[in-house]
Amino acid sequence: MLINVSERVVEDALRGMAAAHPELTVDVANRVVVRRDAPVANKVGLVSGGGSGHEPLHGGFVGPGMLDAACPGEVFTSPVPDQMLRAAAAVDSGEGVLFVVKNYTGDVLNFEMAAELAAEEGIRVETVVVRDDVALPAGEGAGRRGTGGTLFVERLAGAVAEAGAPLERVTEVARRVADSCRSFGVALAPCSTPARGGPTFDLPEGELELGIGIHGEPGRERRGMMTSGEIADATVDALVGDLRPDDPVLVLVNGMGATPLLELYGYASEVSRALAERSVVPARMLVGDYVTSLDMAGCSVTLCPVDEELLRLWETPVRTPALRWGA
Repeated sequence: MLINVSERVVEDALRGMAAAHPELTVDVANRVVVRRDAPVANKVGLVSGGGSGHEPLHGGFVGPGMLDAACPGEVFTSPVPDQMLRAAAAVDSGEGVLFVVKNYTGDVLNFEMAAELAAEEGIRVETVVVRDDVALPAGEGAGRRGTGGTLFVERLAGAVAEAGAPLERVTEVARRVADSCRSFGVALAPCSTPARGGPTFDLPEGELELGIGIHGEPGRERRGMMTSGEIADATVDALVGDLRPDDPVLVLVNGMGATPLLELYGYASEVSRALAERSVVPARMLVGDYVTSLDMAGCSVTLCPVDEELLRLWETPVRTPALRWGA
């Protein structure tokens, strides 16, 4: 691995982010990434975070039109409430703060605690939890994991917050998007964490895992290697069977960290074909590494139904290290 020592991976990455992105304030010691102009007057603050290893999620999505701050934890480990409280205080302009949380037990508990601490300091906080992974049953255990749908929640809630909407409206949009997104991931090879130095699960050559998580969790089904088109059909069937969208959809074709863009774009063409065959209309498609799992080879697809309002919000300007368009 291209590291010094495993204990300093996150710290070193944050130093690199600070050097590369002067438009951000990167507090390496306290592990908080904040847009440099925060707090923005008369604007709701958006804060998210989670374990490192999913880059560019979340620090790469800090900036106008998306997040105001992000809290990176250790690799695949939740950040702590003190980080979240510090981030909320840094971005609160008096209009309140929205926490966007992926549905993992540590993240949920720590953000809940941070919201309580923020309330004690007079900061209004609302929380939206993302549960978009259709590989898990919706009503069992802790419920579905939060994965690629987090990008759509952060972007669309960020757009409406940037327009000056109140906390109640920003929360409404975030919750609506979180409730409607669906994701499904596939691994062609497992990831290796810096601390472990080896694969997080065993996947023999010539096999793949359908329905993997972003922390190296194995999938719900193992099959022999399939073609790109066959994987797209299985993925889209899982998504459409659960979502049954009537509206056009935003489509995220996401690399897990080690899949070349050449393959991702080829896979995107198969996803587009599979959607068309099932009468699902893509409104926009985003292809690339956005919610990764270190060096995992594989991909995920996320669908997010959108009406004219949400599509308009999607197309408003955004300026972050990993996602940017518009003026």
